[in-house]
Amino acid sequence: MKELFQLRSDIHFLNHGSFGATPVEVFEAYQNYQKELELEPVQFMVNQGPNLMDKSKASLAKFLNVDKSDLIFVTNPSTGMNAVIKSLELKEGDEILSTNHEYGAVDRTFDFYCKKWGSKLIKQAVPVPMESDAHFLEEFWKGLTEKTRVISISHITSQTALILPVKEICKKARELGIFVIVDGAHAPAYMDLDVSEIGADVYVGACHKWMMAPKGSSFMWCRREVQDKIEPLIVSWGYEAQFPSESRYQDWHQYQGTRDFSAFLCLPECISFMKKHNWNAVRQSSQDLLFAYHEELCKVLNTQLLTKNPWHHLGQMCSFPIQTNNAAKLKEELYNKYKIEIPIIDNVGPQVYLRVSIQAYNTNNDIDALISSIIKLRKSGLIN
Repeated sequence: MKELFQLRSDIHFLNHGSFGATPVEVFEAYQNYQKELELEPVQFMVNQGPNLMDKSKASLAKFLNVDKSDLIFVTNPSTGMNAVIKSLELKEGDEILSTNHEYGAVDRTFDFYCKKWGSKLIKQAVPVPMESDAHFLEEFWKGLTEKTRVISISHITSQTALILPVKEICKKARELGIFVIVDGAHAPAYMDLDVSEIGADVYVGACHKWMMAPKGSSFMWCRREVQDKIEPLIVSWGYEAQFPSESRYQDWHQYQGTRDFSAFLCLPECISFMKKHNWNAVRQSSQDLLFAYHEELCKVLNTQLLTKNPWHHLGQMCSFPIQTNNAAKLKEELYNKYKIEIPIIDNVGPQVYLRVSIQAYNTNNDIDALISSIIKLRKSGLIN
């Protein structure tokens, strides 16, 4: 299926998880929207564009099984997370319960505001290899105290690619009256995702990753009861709007001045592309390909999987612990010498990870090239 994408033919692209890759036909639709914007900027920005955005939002809402009035488009998950975290206004001594496998930008955002508030981010250790959801939950809840006011948790951890039991966390948090933010950056189209069923107060996700939308297309979903608590990052014409809609939440967050929102408009094309190509089967095939190499990759890296139940905790991504004294040099060698685009992650404690992503365009040849390069790099001493 690689011909359906624009990726370079000379690169083994094993990093879909970072920024995605957009199919040719979706990218063409994206460029058409941009052209329409430039042909008549005023009409597109004021009249045509907002109607198209509403149509796209309705399409995404159906895909996620939520009401479109509870969805806001944001350029990336970090933007949505910032809006929510900034609005928490925690007090001195309050605690946020999270894990030590969260996305670095989110950790930094909490660090920024905790210094202002005098609050504390608790990074509860994720036990690896993960034995079961029950064991994870047992360890996670050890971080709960009477000072816990917020839980922030990844649906799929970015660095370690583990699927966490967020539904169970949300259920208990709701019983305890604790506000829950789920960072679902990787989840849309990576799995069958029903956001309304999860039970979070806020769920933030990316469309430009596994949904394959153009870069800069993400969403923030907020439970209706908490929407008025989430302040806009940018105060603009939607605040005390001259022509208010039925939702202050939409007015505050969606219209924030001049920006190219063409990427938001392509979600119907993304969903149509997935339907046309039977994406459930494609996704399963990609997962099967990666699973077929789990054992061999562990062997050449002299390591083990981060879960004892990969069929439950892993999907189209898998992170493998890797022993190296120079992560930056290793990534550089893999790309420049062996033409392999893959992340080497060295910001999760002392451990370094190599994260493999498999998408529709990948084949055995890509993983074979990775294994061959690992063997050569081990001989060179760059991998221990």
